[in-house]
Amino acid sequence: MSREHFFDVAIVGGGISGTSLLYTLARYTNIAKVALFEKCDEIASLNSNAKSNSQTLHAGDIETNYSLKKALKVKKSADMLENYARRHGYENKSIFNFPKMVIAVGNEVPYMKSRYKEFKEHYPYLKFWDKERLEELEPKLVEGRESDIVAMGSTEQFCAMDFGKISESFVENAKKQECDVEVCLQEEVYSIKERGNAYQLLTAKGIYFAHYVVVDAGSHSLLLANDMGYGMEYSTLPVGGSFYYAKKQFINSKVYTIQNPKLPFAAVHADPDIIHDNITRFGPTALALPKLERYKGADFIDFMKTLNPDKAVFDVFYDLITDGDIREYMIKNMMYEIPVIRNGLFAKEVQKIIPTLGADDIEYADGIGGLRPQVIDKINKRLLLGEAKIDTKKGLVFNMTPSPGATSC
Repeated sequence: MSREHFFDVAIVGGGISGTSLLYTLARYTNIAKVALFEKCDEIASLNSNAKSNSQTLHAGDIETNYSLKKALKVKKSADMLENYARRHGYENKSIFNFPKMVIAVGNEVPYMKSRYKEFKEHYPYLKFWDKERLEELEPKLVEGRESDIVAMGSTEQFCAMDFGKISESFVENAKKQECDVEVCLQEEVYSIKERGNAYQLLTAKGIYFAHYVVVDAGSHSLLLANDMGYGMEYSTLPVGGSFYYAKKQFINSKVYTIQNPKLPFAAVHADPDIIHDNITRFGPTALALPKLERYKGADFIDFMKTLNPDKAVFDVFYDLITDGDIREYMIKNMMYEIPVIRNGLFAKEVQKIIPTLGADDIEYADGIGGLRPQVIDKINKRLLLGEAKIDTKKGLVFNMTPSPGATSC
């Protein structure tokens, strides 16, 4: 016998975005009854898990793919998340404080000097470090390096977060509020349909109704939207990110490199891993995959539905592969996944950060990395590198690819 329940708001997806919304509604509104649906048997088991992302609390200060305007917007999100974590006493449990920086090498140095001049007023904690100071802070960045290197960064900010644990805390703290909160694990929402002034959500365990529905289901958000006839102007290209572990800890700081403005994916960076002691993690790589979840069973039909290929999609692909820089980037990232040759090839990539690092110093991190849907705007024939949202203006919202990642929750 099916179960029927009625909620003021239903949230589909138990990652960082869905759980933060659950907490926000329970804590800061007078909404009486909210449900969260998650198809897995635990909260944040996919992309929000610490194994599946860069573990970075993005503040816009060391991410060179952001303009100052975008960086300051990102900082507002980061500040809210940091304040939440610190208010609940999660320091050194879910949020971590260690040095962070973005480095510039060789002919990138003038750019870094200019960027620091633009940003320092808005990020007063930022420091500019020359080669001599970097040798004191992080000797491995300078050891064996002939070219000049500078960086801007900080030694005093919270810069890393276990978004999986924070997601779990959002659920725990939401349940402590006066709002009636129901968390439905192992309950995948197969369809959403309009029913009068409400929406019907169908799962294998029952039928539910809600006045307002927010879908925070990653690649599956567009799938559910398309089933209802929304978002047909979008397509998604799922891109998987892999990582490599160093066999020892080379650095104690989060070290970013300058982003190539042509490339839609994050530049490789180095981070002290927050779930493994004394290990440096390098990545991410970027590889398009014909599936909607990285390490789950691949549903090729669902992938094709969200890809929704047509001339506009092929035009975007053509523009990407005919650009020499992007084509070279795509080929390199495919090779980073091939056993035998991948360690040596990726070591050369990482030598921009650690010049003395060799192939024997790193290993491919099996089972580490997530999958993010890169959204294609089929009307304007371009990749959307920021947040993509379908708001029907009728009490139904589909969120895809929040940028910058989990920080924007």
